[in-house]
Amino acid sequence: MNNPLDSVDLHLIRVLHTVLAESSVSRAAMRLGSTQPAVSSALRRLRAITGDELLVRSGNAMVPTAFGASLIEPTACILREAQRLVEGAGRFDAARSTRLFRLAAADYMDPAFLPQLIATLKREAPQCGVDVLPLSAALDYRHAMAEGEVDVVLGNWLEPPQDLHLAPLLEDEIVCLVAADHPALRRGLDLQQYLQAEHVAPSPLRAAGEGVIDQHLHHLGLQRRIAVHCAFFNLIPGLVARSLLVLTTGRRFCQRYVEAGLAVRILPCPVPFPPLTYYLLWHARAHHDTAHRWLREQVREAASRSPTAT
Repeated sequence: MNNPLDSVDLHLIRVLHTVLAESSVSRAAMRLGSTQPAVSSALRRLRAITGDELLVRSGNAMVPTAFGASLIEPTACILREAQRLVEGAGRFDAARSTRLFRLAAADYMDPAFLPQLIATLKREAPQCGVDVLPLSAALDYRHAMAEGEVDVVLGNWLEPPQDLHLAPLLEDEIVCLVAADHPALRRGLDLQQYLQAEHVAPSPLRAAGEGVIDQHLHHLGLQRRIAVHCAFFNLIPGLVARSLLVLTTGRRFCQRYVEAGLAVRILPCPVPFPPLTYYLLWHARAHHDTAHRWLREQVREAASRSPTAT
């Protein structure tokens, strides 16, 4: 007994997806590196198999039918999974791959790091998609990586998770960022003044808990006054520039705003903090995958090219 699937091969799926995505046989042929007659012949086969026109004329243009439009994402999914099957057995072909990479990252890293990484990924793997997700309390990154919903996580922890693979990426010094007219720039900032000042802090990355700064302060038996919590880390320097709030974070992050001309200045932090270390995390399920290995290598290389804060 013949199985209907026997009449469909991966080439037909690729043609179908490209024709529907381009809404044009000629453009699909160019994208596929094929000829228009060959693509037209494949489209006729697909119409016979599905019993649907798939692509019809509308005025001077061609548009997918309702059924055709419903096949765009499923065919893309089939092609992505087929790509993974091929890549799993050998070298990852970045230049030809069409897979989607998903990264979860903290937004308080060096502001130049992620743009540099994304630019590298798009240069080396131009057909790959990249999703950058916020590393926030709303994201259960362990579950997301276990389910294959996130490929890698980039962030910092006082004690990084030991149930995941990890590699240190960047190291930074903890400093304070204040407004350019903050009194502490004239009088200095000692420990007592630091603890009594009004602080701004990012919203914790965990649904219940505190960030690495307050974790370390509590380890020392100290507590600061947090007047403002903000879920958008890149907005915080603007808040600092217009207030007496103190931000405690890495020098790399602060330095970019000073160099950009924002009315803020960097002060040494009077609390003895260990270096702030950013880590790359990944799950065991992706440890040997060739595409994931390639992605992790790009992340590590981007970190090695990141200039040292001064």
